[in-house]
Amino acid sequence: MAVAMSSFIGGSVTVITSFVGRDLNMTNAEITWVSASPFLSSGALLLFFGSVADLFGRRSLFIGSLGLFAVFALAAGFSQTGLTLDIIGGLMGITSASSVPSAQGILGVIYKQPSMRKNRVFACYSAGNPLGFVFGSIFSGVAAQLFGWRASFWLLAIIYLVFTIVATFTVPNDELVKQPLTWETLRRFDVVGTILTIAGIGMFSASLSLGGDAPNSWKTPYVLVLLILGILAIIAFVVWENRFQYAMVPMNIWRDRDFSLLLSIMLLGFLTFPVMTFWISLYMQRVLHFSALITAVHLLPMAIMGILVNIIAAIILHKVSNKLLMGIGACSYVISFLLVALQRHGDSYWAFIFPALILCVVGADFEFNVTNMYVLSALPPHRQSIAGSIFQTVSKLCVAVGYGIATAIFNSVSANPSKSGYYANDPVEPYAATFWFSMSTAVVGVALVPLLTIGTQGHEREADHMQVEENPAEDEKKNMHDEKIGERASVGMGM
Repeated sequence: MAVAMSSFIGGSVTVITSFVGRDLNMTNAEITWVSASPFLSSGALLLFFGSVADLFGRRSLFIGSLGLFAVFALAAGFSQTGLTLDIIGGLMGITSASSVPSAQGILGVIYKQPSMRKNRVFACYSAGNPLGFVFGSIFSGVAAQLFGWRASFWLLAIIYLVFTIVATFTVPNDELVKQPLTWETLRRFDVVGTILTIAGIGMFSASLSLGGDAPNSWKTPYVLVLLILGILAIIAFVVWENRFQYAMVPMNIWRDRDFSLLLSIMLLGFLTFPVMTFWISLYMQRVLHFSALITAVHLLPMAIMGILVNIIAAIILHKVSNKLLMGIGACSYVISFLLVALQRHGDSYWAFIFPALILCVVGADFEFNVTNMYVLSALPPHRQSIAGSIFQTVSKLCVAVGYGIATAIFNSVSANPSKSGYYANDPVEPYAATFWFSMSTAVVGVALVPLLTIGTQGHEREADHMQVEENPAEDEKKNMHDEKIGERASVGMGM
Protein backbone atom coordinates (compact mmCIF):
# COMPACT_ATOMS: atom_id res chain seq x y z
CA MET A 1 0.00 0.00 0.00
CA ALA A 2 3.02 2.29 0.35
CA VAL A 3 4.25 1.85 -3.20
CA ALA A 4 0.64 2.00 -4.42
CA MET A 5 -0.07 5.51 -3.10
CA SER A 6 0.73 7.51 -6.23
CA SER A 7 -0.76 4.79 -8.41
CA PHE A 8 -3.98 4.81 -6.38
CA ILE A 9 -4.29 8.55 -6.96
CA GLY A 10 -3.55 8.14 -10.66
CA GLY A 11 -6.09 5.34 -11.05
CA SER A 12 -8.75 7.15 -9.04
CA VAL A 13 -8.35 10.36 -11.01
CA THR A 14 -8.11 8.64 -14.41
CA VAL A 15 -11.73 7.47 -14.50
CA ILE A 16 -13.19 10.77 -13.25
CA THR A 17 -11.06 13.29 -15.16
CA SER A 18 -13.72 14.49 -17.55
CA PHE A 19 -16.30 14.85 -14.76
CA VAL A 20 -13.92 16.72 -12.46
CA GLY A 21 -12.79 18.94 -15.31
CA ARG A 22 -16.37 19.78 -16.24
CA ASP A 23 -17.52 20.53 -12.68
CA LEU A 24 -14.47 22.67 -11.79
CA ASN A 25 -14.04 24.28 -15.25
CA MET A 26 -10.48 22.96 -15.64
CA THR A 27 -8.20 23.26 -18.67
CA ASN A 28 -6.39 20.24 -20.16
CA ALA A 29 -3.24 21.29 -18.32
CA GLU A 30 -5.07 21.53 -14.97
CA ILE A 31 -6.70 18.13 -15.54
CA THR A 32 -3.33 16.58 -16.36
CA TRP A 33 -1.72 18.02 -13.22
CA VAL A 34 -4.26 16.32 -10.98
CA SER A 35 -2.53 13.09 -12.00
CA ALA A 36 0.96 14.50 -12.53
CA SER A 37 1.37 16.51 -9.31
CA PRO A 38 1.51 13.47 -6.96
CA PHE A 39 4.20 11.87 -9.13
CA LEU A 40 6.19 15.11 -9.30
CA SER A 41 6.19 15.89 -5.57
CA SER A 42 6.75 12.25 -4.69
CA GLY A 43 9.65 11.83 -7.09
CA ALA A 44 11.25 15.11 -6.05
CA LEU A 45 11.27 14.26 -2.33
CA LEU A 46 11.88 10.50 -2.34
CA LEU A 47 15.65 10.84 -2.00
CA PHE A 48 15.24 13.35 0.82
CA PHE A 49 12.92 11.06 2.77
CA GLY A 50 15.21 8.12 1.99
CA SER A 51 17.91 9.94 3.96
CA VAL A 52 15.42 10.76 6.75
CA ALA A 53 14.39 7.10 7.02
CA ASP A 54 17.97 5.81 7.06
CA LEU A 55 18.99 8.30 9.75
CA PHE A 56 16.02 8.53 12.11
CA GLY A 57 14.06 5.32 11.69
CA ARG A 58 11.55 3.87 9.27
CA ARG A 59 8.56 2.49 11.17
CA SER A 60 7.18 5.76 12.57
CA LEU A 61 7.76 7.55 9.27
CA PHE A 62 5.94 4.80 7.40
CA ILE A 63 2.85 4.71 9.65
CA GLY A 64 2.65 8.51 9.87
CA SER A 65 2.75 8.75 6.07
CA LEU A 66 -0.19 6.38 5.67
CA GLY A 67 -2.24 8.46 8.13
CA LEU A 68 -1.45 11.81 6.49
CA PHE A 69 -2.27 10.39 3.06
CA ALA A 70 -5.75 9.53 4.34
CA VAL A 71 -6.17 13.09 5.68
CA PHE A 72 -5.18 14.71 2.37
CA ALA A 73 -7.40 12.33 0.39
CA LEU A 74 -10.32 13.42 2.56
CA ALA A 75 -9.49 17.09 1.89
CA ALA A 76 -9.25 16.48 -1.87
CA GLY A 77 -12.89 15.47 -1.93
CA PHE A 78 -13.87 18.98 -0.72
CA SER A 79 -11.90 20.86 -3.42
CA GLN A 80 -13.80 23.72 -5.06
CA THR A 81 -11.26 24.67 -7.75
CA GLY A 82 -8.91 22.83 -10.07
CA LEU A 83 -5.88 24.58 -8.57
CA THR A 84 -6.84 23.44 -5.07
CA LEU A 85 -7.15 19.85 -6.26
CA ASP A 86 -3.76 20.05 -7.98
CA ILE A 87 -2.11 21.35 -4.80
CA ILE A 88 -3.68 18.71 -2.57
CA GLY A 89 -2.57 16.08 -5.08
CA GLY A 90 0.97 17.36 -4.61
CA LEU A 91 0.61 17.06 -0.83
CA MET A 92 -0.57 13.47 -1.23
CA GLY A 93 2.53 12.85 -3.32
CA ILE A 94 4.72 14.08 -0.45
CA THR A 95 3.24 11.48 1.90
CA SER A 96 3.90 8.88 -0.78
CA ALA A 97 7.52 10.04 -0.91
CA SER A 98 7.90 9.53 2.84
CA SER A 99 6.28 6.08 2.93
CA VAL A 100 8.01 4.32 0.02
CA PRO A 101 11.68 4.50 1.15
CA SER A 102 10.78 3.60 4.73
CA ALA A 103 8.71 0.59 3.59
CA GLN A 104 11.34 -0.61 1.14
CA GLY A 105 14.08 -0.04 3.70
CA ILE A 106 12.29 -2.22 6.26
CA LEU A 107 11.92 -5.06 3.75
CA GLY A 108 15.48 -4.62 2.48
CA VAL A 109 16.93 -5.06 5.97
CA ILE A 110 14.71 -8.04 6.82
CA TYR A 111 15.57 -9.82 3.55
CA LYS A 112 19.26 -9.01 3.26
CA GLN A 113 20.43 -11.88 1.06
CA PRO A 114 19.17 -12.77 -2.43
CA SER A 115 16.76 -15.71 -2.28
CA MET A 116 13.59 -17.07 -3.83
CA ARG A 117 11.61 -15.83 -0.82
CA LYS A 118 12.99 -12.34 -1.33
CA ASN A 119 11.87 -12.54 -4.96
CA ARG A 120 8.34 -13.38 -3.85
CA VAL A 121 8.27 -10.70 -1.16
CA PHE A 122 9.35 -7.95 -3.50
CA ALA A 123 7.07 -9.19 -6.26
CA CYS A 124 4.18 -8.63 -3.83
CA TYR A 125 5.64 -5.22 -2.95
CA SER A 126 6.15 -4.27 -6.62
CA ALA A 127 2.59 -5.30 -7.44
CA GLY A 128 1.41 -2.21 -5.60
CA ASN A 129 2.39 -0.01 -8.54
CA PRO A 130 0.21 -1.45 -11.33
CA LEU A 131 -2.47 -2.89 -9.06
CA GLY A 132 -2.80 0.37 -7.15
CA PHE A 133 -3.60 2.13 -10.41
CA VAL A 134 -6.14 -0.44 -11.57
CA PHE A 135 -7.96 -1.00 -8.29
CA GLY A 136 -7.90 2.73 -7.70
CA SER A 137 -9.72 3.18 -10.99
CA ILE A 138 -12.24 0.45 -10.19
CA PHE A 139 -13.03 1.70 -6.68
CA SER A 140 -13.19 5.25 -7.96
CA GLY A 141 -15.52 4.24 -10.77
CA VAL A 142 -17.94 2.54 -8.39
CA ALA A 143 -17.87 5.43 -5.90
CA ALA A 144 -18.32 8.07 -8.61
CA GLN A 145 -21.19 6.13 -10.18
CA LEU A 146 -23.04 5.89 -6.87
CA PHE A 147 -22.25 9.19 -5.16
CA GLY A 148 -20.25 11.48 -7.50
CA TRP A 149 -16.53 12.05 -8.15
CA ARG A 150 -15.83 13.51 -4.68
CA ALA A 151 -16.69 10.14 -3.13
CA SER A 152 -13.71 8.65 -4.98
CA PHE A 153 -11.31 10.61 -2.77
CA TRP A 154 -13.30 9.93 0.39
CA LEU A 155 -13.21 6.18 -0.32
CA LEU A 156 -9.45 6.44 -0.79
CA ALA A 157 -9.21 8.15 2.61
CA ILE A 158 -11.18 5.36 4.26
CA ILE A 159 -8.98 2.67 2.67
CA TYR A 160 -5.75 4.25 3.88
CA LEU A 161 -7.16 5.00 7.33
CA VAL A 162 -7.86 1.28 7.71
CA PHE A 163 -4.34 0.37 6.61
CA THR A 164 -2.86 2.95 8.98
CA ILE A 165 -4.55 1.17 11.87
CA VAL A 166 -3.46 -2.25 10.58
CA ALA A 167 0.15 -1.05 10.12
CA THR A 168 0.29 0.23 13.70
CA PHE A 169 -0.18 -3.31 15.00
CA THR A 170 1.63 -5.34 12.32
CA VAL A 171 4.72 -3.50 11.04
CA PRO A 172 7.82 -4.81 12.87
CA ASN A 173 9.92 -2.53 15.03
CA ASP A 174 12.79 -0.79 13.30
CA GLU A 175 16.15 -2.20 14.44
CA LEU A 176 18.08 0.59 12.72
CA VAL A 177 20.35 2.58 15.03
CA LYS A 178 18.75 6.03 15.01
CA GLN A 179 20.81 9.21 14.96
CA PRO A 180 20.29 12.13 17.39
CA LEU A 181 18.89 15.34 15.95
CA THR A 182 22.02 17.50 15.92
CA TRP A 183 23.56 20.10 13.63
CA GLU A 184 25.87 17.40 12.26
CA THR A 185 22.97 15.16 11.24
CA LEU A 186 21.06 18.12 9.76
CA ARG A 187 24.06 18.82 7.53
CA ARG A 188 23.53 15.44 5.90
CA PHE A 189 20.22 16.50 4.42
CA ASP A 190 20.80 17.62 0.89
CA VAL A 191 18.51 20.65 1.03
CA VAL A 192 20.03 22.29 -2.05
CA GLY A 193 19.69 19.08 -4.04
CA THR A 194 16.08 18.71 -2.96
CA ILE A 195 15.22 22.29 -3.98
CA LEU A 196 16.94 21.88 -7.35
CA THR A 197 15.04 18.64 -7.99
CA ILE A 198 11.63 20.12 -7.22
CA ALA A 199 12.34 23.34 -9.12
CA GLY A 200 13.93 21.64 -12.13
CA ILE A 201 11.43 18.87 -12.79
CA GLY A 202 8.50 21.06 -11.72
CA MET A 203 9.28 23.98 -14.03
CA PHE A 204 10.23 21.72 -16.93
CA SER A 205 7.01 19.68 -16.69
CA ALA A 206 4.87 22.78 -16.14
CA SER A 207 6.24 24.48 -19.25
CA LEU A 208 5.40 21.43 -21.36
CA SER A 209 1.83 21.08 -20.08
CA LEU A 210 1.06 24.83 -20.06
CA GLY A 211 2.44 25.56 -23.53
CA GLY A 212 -0.68 24.46 -25.40
CA ASP A 213 -3.08 26.54 -23.28
CA ALA A 214 -0.88 29.67 -23.02
CA PRO A 215 -2.05 32.89 -24.78
CA ASN A 216 0.75 32.79 -27.38
CA SER A 217 1.35 29.04 -27.19
CA TRP A 218 5.07 28.17 -26.91
CA LYS A 219 6.08 31.76 -27.57
CA THR A 220 4.49 32.92 -24.33
CA PRO A 221 7.28 34.40 -22.13
CA TYR A 222 6.45 32.51 -18.93
CA VAL A 223 6.41 29.19 -20.80
CA LEU A 224 9.90 29.80 -22.22
CA VAL A 225 11.22 31.01 -18.86
CA LEU A 226 9.89 27.92 -17.07
CA LEU A 227 11.42 25.64 -19.71
CA ILE A 228 14.87 27.25 -19.61
CA LEU A 229 15.02 27.55 -15.82
CA GLY A 230 13.85 23.96 -15.44
CA ILE A 231 16.63 22.61 -17.67
CA LEU A 232 19.25 24.75 -15.90
CA ALA A 233 18.06 23.55 -12.47
CA ILE A 234 18.31 19.90 -13.56
CA ILE A 235 21.87 20.46 -14.82
CA ALA A 236 22.75 22.26 -11.58
CA PHE A 237 21.39 19.30 -9.57
CA VAL A 238 23.73 16.87 -11.35
CA VAL A 239 26.72 19.16 -10.78
CA TRP A 240 25.81 19.68 -7.12
CA GLU A 241 25.38 15.96 -6.41
CA ASN A 242 28.88 15.30 -7.72
CA ARG A 243 30.38 17.85 -5.33
CA PHE A 244 28.31 17.76 -2.12
CA GLN A 245 29.78 15.59 0.65
CA TYR A 246 26.40 14.20 1.72
CA ALA A 247 24.75 13.93 -1.69
CA MET A 248 21.31 12.29 -1.82
CA VAL A 249 22.40 10.16 -4.77
CA PRO A 250 25.65 8.19 -4.34
CA MET A 251 26.99 8.93 -7.81
CA ASN A 252 29.41 6.01 -7.80
CA ILE A 253 26.42 3.67 -8.11
CA TRP A 254 25.95 4.79 -11.72
CA ARG A 255 29.29 3.25 -12.64
CA ASP A 256 27.63 -0.14 -12.75
CA ARG A 257 26.61 -0.63 -16.37
CA ASP A 258 23.62 -2.91 -15.78
CA PHE A 259 22.33 -0.63 -13.02
CA SER A 260 22.29 2.37 -15.36
CA LEU A 261 20.86 0.41 -18.29
CA LEU A 262 18.08 -1.17 -16.24
CA LEU A 263 16.97 2.19 -14.86
CA SER A 264 17.11 3.73 -18.34
CA ILE A 265 14.98 0.97 -19.88
CA MET A 266 12.47 1.13 -17.04
CA LEU A 267 12.40 4.93 -17.26
CA LEU A 268 11.51 4.81 -20.96
CA GLY A 269 8.59 2.50 -20.15
CA PHE A 270 7.30 4.41 -17.13
CA LEU A 271 7.62 7.64 -19.07
CA THR A 272 4.65 6.55 -21.17
CA PHE A 273 2.77 3.70 -19.44
CA PRO A 274 0.70 6.04 -17.17
CA VAL A 275 0.36 8.47 -20.09
CA MET A 276 -1.28 5.81 -22.27
CA THR A 277 -3.70 4.71 -19.55
CA PHE A 278 -4.59 8.33 -18.71
CA TRP A 279 -5.39 9.34 -22.30
CA ILE A 280 -7.14 6.09 -23.23
CA SER A 281 -9.38 6.59 -20.20
CA LEU A 282 -10.06 10.20 -21.16
CA TYR A 283 -10.87 9.01 -24.70
CA MET A 284 -13.44 6.58 -23.28
CA GLN A 285 -15.09 9.35 -21.26
CA ARG A 286 -14.99 12.22 -23.74
CA VAL A 287 -15.38 10.48 -27.11
CA LEU A 288 -17.15 7.21 -26.25
CA HIS A 289 -19.12 8.88 -23.42
CA PHE A 290 -18.49 6.08 -20.92
CA SER A 291 -19.41 6.64 -17.28
CA ALA A 292 -16.74 6.41 -14.57
CA LEU A 293 -17.84 2.87 -13.68
CA ILE A 294 -17.92 1.61 -17.28
CA THR A 295 -14.48 3.15 -17.86
CA ALA A 296 -13.17 1.30 -14.82
CA VAL A 297 -14.67 -1.98 -16.03
CA HIS A 298 -12.89 -1.58 -19.38
CA LEU A 299 -9.59 -1.16 -17.47
CA LEU A 300 -10.23 -4.30 -15.40
CA PRO A 301 -8.03 -6.58 -17.60
CA MET A 302 -5.03 -4.65 -16.30
CA ALA A 303 -5.78 -5.73 -12.73
CA ILE A 304 -6.15 -9.40 -13.61
CA MET A 305 -3.01 -9.41 -15.73
CA GLY A 306 -1.11 -7.47 -13.07
CA ILE A 307 -1.76 -10.18 -10.49
CA LEU A 308 -0.75 -12.97 -12.89
CA VAL A 309 2.44 -11.30 -14.10
CA ASN A 310 3.69 -10.55 -10.58
CA ILE A 311 3.08 -14.17 -9.55
CA ILE A 312 4.98 -15.35 -12.62
CA ALA A 313 7.83 -12.90 -11.92
CA ALA A 314 8.17 -14.19 -8.35
CA ILE A 315 8.46 -17.76 -9.62
CA ILE A 316 10.87 -17.28 -12.53
CA LEU A 317 13.25 -14.44 -11.57
CA HIS A 318 15.83 -16.97 -10.35
CA LYS A 319 15.26 -19.38 -13.25
CA VAL A 320 14.94 -17.29 -16.41
CA SER A 321 17.46 -14.79 -17.71
CA ASN A 322 16.39 -11.37 -16.48
CA LYS A 323 17.77 -9.89 -19.70
CA LEU A 324 15.14 -11.94 -21.53
CA LEU A 325 12.42 -10.72 -19.15
CA MET A 326 13.46 -7.10 -19.75
CA GLY A 327 13.31 -7.77 -23.50
CA ILE A 328 9.82 -9.25 -23.22
CA GLY A 329 8.71 -6.27 -21.15
CA ALA A 330 10.15 -3.70 -23.56
CA CYS A 331 8.64 -5.41 -26.63
CA SER A 332 5.26 -5.70 -24.87
CA TYR A 333 5.27 -1.94 -24.36
CA VAL A 334 5.94 -1.30 -28.06
CA ILE A 335 3.15 -3.61 -29.28
CA SER A 336 0.73 -2.21 -26.68
CA PHE A 337 1.29 1.41 -27.65
CA LEU A 338 1.21 0.56 -31.36
CA LEU A 339 -2.21 -1.07 -31.03
CA VAL A 340 -3.88 1.92 -29.36
CA ALA A 341 -2.14 4.30 -31.77
CA LEU A 342 -3.55 2.48 -34.79
CA GLN A 343 -7.16 2.37 -33.60
CA ARG A 344 -9.72 4.78 -34.99
CA HIS A 345 -13.09 5.88 -33.68
CA GLY A 346 -15.52 2.97 -33.93
CA ASP A 347 -12.87 0.22 -33.96
CA SER A 348 -13.35 -2.83 -31.73
CA TYR A 349 -12.29 -2.57 -28.08
CA TRP A 350 -11.34 -6.26 -28.13
CA ALA A 351 -9.08 -5.87 -31.14
CA PHE A 352 -7.11 -2.84 -29.97
CA ILE A 353 -7.60 -1.54 -26.41
CA PHE A 354 -8.03 -4.91 -24.66
CA PRO A 355 -4.73 -6.50 -25.83
CA ALA A 356 -2.96 -3.15 -25.38
CA LEU A 357 -3.98 -2.95 -21.72
CA ILE A 358 -2.78 -6.51 -21.08
CA LEU A 359 0.57 -6.04 -22.83
CA CYS A 360 1.40 -2.74 -21.14
CA VAL A 361 0.99 -4.42 -17.73
CA VAL A 362 3.34 -7.22 -18.84
CA GLY A 363 5.91 -4.57 -19.75
CA ALA A 364 5.49 -2.60 -16.53
CA ASP A 365 5.60 -5.56 -14.12
CA PHE A 366 8.50 -7.46 -15.68
CA GLU A 367 10.66 -4.35 -15.91
CA PHE A 368 9.68 -3.16 -12.42
CA ASN A 369 10.45 -6.49 -10.73
CA VAL A 370 13.80 -7.07 -12.44
CA THR A 371 15.02 -3.51 -11.88
CA ASN A 372 13.78 -3.37 -8.29
CA MET A 373 15.65 -6.56 -7.31
CA TYR A 374 18.86 -5.34 -8.92
CA VAL A 375 18.68 -1.88 -7.34
CA LEU A 376 18.16 -3.32 -3.85
CA SER A 377 21.30 -5.42 -4.32
CA ALA A 378 23.37 -2.43 -5.38
CA LEU A 379 23.75 -0.90 -1.91
CA PRO A 380 24.49 -2.38 1.55
CA PRO A 381 21.71 -2.91 4.15
CA HIS A 382 22.17 0.45 5.90
CA ARG A 383 21.55 2.23 2.58
CA GLN A 384 18.44 0.26 1.56
CA SER A 385 16.05 3.21 1.90
CA ILE A 386 18.26 5.34 -0.33
CA ALA A 387 18.50 2.45 -2.82
CA GLY A 388 14.72 2.25 -2.98
CA SER A 389 14.49 6.03 -3.25
CA ILE A 390 16.77 6.15 -6.31
CA PHE A 391 14.61 3.57 -8.05
CA GLN A 392 11.29 5.17 -7.13
CA THR A 393 12.56 8.67 -7.93
CA VAL A 394 13.41 7.71 -11.49
CA SER A 395 10.04 6.03 -12.04
CA LYS A 396 7.94 8.84 -10.60
CA LEU A 397 9.75 11.86 -12.02
CA CYS A 398 9.68 10.40 -15.50
CA VAL A 399 5.90 9.99 -15.15
CA ALA A 400 5.55 13.73 -14.41
CA VAL A 401 7.70 14.57 -17.43
CA GLY A 402 5.74 12.13 -19.60
CA TYR A 403 2.45 13.79 -18.66
CA GLY A 404 3.87 17.17 -19.58
CA ILE A 405 5.14 16.06 -23.00
CA ALA A 406 1.93 14.17 -23.82
CA THR A 407 -0.24 17.15 -22.86
CA ALA A 408 1.79 19.40 -25.14
CA ILE A 409 1.37 16.90 -28.00
CA PHE A 410 -2.36 16.51 -27.36
CA ASN A 411 -2.98 20.27 -27.32
CA SER A 412 -0.91 20.82 -30.46
CA VAL A 413 -2.70 18.14 -32.49
CA SER A 414 -6.11 19.23 -31.19
CA ALA A 415 -5.42 22.75 -32.46
CA ASN A 416 -4.39 21.51 -35.91
CA PRO A 417 -6.43 18.40 -36.81
CA SER A 418 -5.79 16.52 -40.05
CA LYS A 419 -8.06 17.15 -43.01
CA SER A 420 -6.95 14.02 -44.85
CA GLY A 421 -5.07 10.81 -44.25
CA TYR A 422 -5.46 8.00 -41.73
CA TYR A 423 -7.01 10.18 -38.98
CA ALA A 424 -8.96 12.60 -41.19
CA ASN A 425 -11.80 14.17 -39.19
CA ASP A 426 -11.38 11.48 -36.52
CA PRO A 427 -11.78 12.58 -32.88
CA VAL A 428 -9.23 9.94 -31.86
CA GLU A 429 -6.37 11.81 -33.59
CA PRO A 430 -5.00 13.86 -30.63
CA TYR A 431 -5.21 10.81 -28.38
CA ALA A 432 -3.44 8.70 -31.01
CA ALA A 433 -0.67 11.30 -31.19
CA THR A 434 0.14 10.71 -27.50
CA PHE A 435 0.18 6.96 -28.16
CA TRP A 436 2.64 7.37 -31.04
CA PHE A 437 4.87 9.31 -28.67
CA SER A 438 4.60 6.43 -26.20
CA MET A 439 5.51 3.86 -28.83
CA SER A 440 8.54 5.78 -30.12
CA THR A 441 9.86 6.10 -26.58
CA ALA A 442 9.36 2.39 -25.91
CA VAL A 443 11.30 1.51 -29.07
CA VAL A 444 14.40 3.16 -27.59
CA GLY A 445 14.01 0.89 -24.55
CA VAL A 446 14.02 -2.19 -26.78
CA ALA A 447 17.24 -0.98 -28.42
CA LEU A 448 18.98 -0.81 -25.02
CA VAL A 449 18.09 -4.36 -23.94
CA PRO A 450 20.87 -6.13 -25.95
CA LEU A 451 23.46 -4.10 -24.00
CA LEU A 452 22.47 -5.76 -20.70
CA THR A 453 24.66 -8.53 -19.24
CA ILE A 454 22.40 -9.47 -16.30
CA GLY A 455 21.46 -13.13 -15.83
CA THR A 456 19.09 -14.51 -13.18
CA GLN A 457 18.52 -13.03 -9.73
CA GLY A 458 17.48 -14.37 -6.34
CA HIS A 459 19.63 -17.48 -5.81
CA GLU A 460 20.19 -18.74 -2.29
CA ARG A 461 23.89 -18.67 -3.06
CA GLU A 462 25.28 -15.61 -4.72
CA ALA A 463 26.84 -16.35 -8.07
CA ASP A 464 28.24 -12.91 -8.46
CA HIS A 465 28.69 -9.68 -6.55
CA MET A 466 28.74 -6.03 -7.33
CA GLN A 467 31.14 -3.70 -5.57
CA VAL A 468 29.73 -0.44 -4.32
CA GLU A 469 32.57 1.84 -3.37
CA GLU A 470 32.11 3.86 -0.22
CA ASN A 471 34.15 6.72 1.18
CA PRO A 472 35.61 5.43 4.50
CA ALA A 473 36.00 8.87 6.03
CA GLU A 474 32.47 9.82 5.09
CA ASP A 475 30.94 6.61 6.41
CA GLU A 476 32.82 7.02 9.69
CA LYS A 477 31.31 10.47 10.09
CA LYS A 478 27.84 9.26 9.25
CA ASN A 479 28.02 6.47 11.84
CA MET A 480 25.02 4.91 10.17
CA HIS A 481 25.94 1.31 10.73
CA ASP A 482 28.64 -0.72 12.43
CA GLU A 483 29.44 -2.77 9.33
CA LYS A 484 32.85 -2.58 7.72
CA ILE A 485 33.29 0.10 5.13
CA GLY A 486 33.50 -1.25 1.63
CA GLU A 487 31.26 -4.24 2.30
CA ARG A 488 30.23 -5.89 -0.93
CA ALA A 489 26.52 -5.94 -1.62
CA SER A 490 25.21 -9.25 -2.86
CA VAL A 491 23.50 -9.22 -6.22
CA GLY A 492 22.95 -12.93 -6.87
CA MET A 493 23.12 -12.86 -10.64
CA GLY A 494 23.38 -16.11 -12.60
CA MET A 495 25.16 -16.05 -15.93
